[in-house]
Amino acid sequence: MAKYLAQIIIMGGQVVGRAFARALKQEYQASQEAAKRAGGGKAGASRVEANLKTGMSLEEAKEILNVDKLEPELVKKNFEHLFSVNDKAKGGSFYLQSKVYRAKERLDQEMKHAATKQGSSSEKQNTV
Repeated sequence: MAKYLAQIIIMGGQVVGRAFARALKQEYQASQEAAKRAGGGKAGASRVEANLKTGMSLEEAKEILNVDKLEPELVKKNFEHLFSVNDKAKGGSFYLQSKVYRAKERLDQEMKHAATKQGSSSEKQNTV
């Protein structure tokens, strides 16, 4: 009886160990793929930092506010419309309103980063 119980425990441990190894391998592959999509290097690191700070990716923020390009006027217009439509006083959803706000926040960060990057590259051109 003890022999069978020991075999069951060993087999269970092997199954759990294999499942853990498989999950770890999948997570590693997913993180490598995410790093590739983020662009790698310093730009990728800053994008990942912004994603973690706001809790959403740039692509998700663009989808929420329904914009293809980072045009400040269009972002502001879509934000104001979606934010007012989802106002709790008008029967909207506070959850959706907060997602719209976070999306605007994320796009604002990206536009600020792009403006800073553009400013530094124009300074380099002026000095050359």
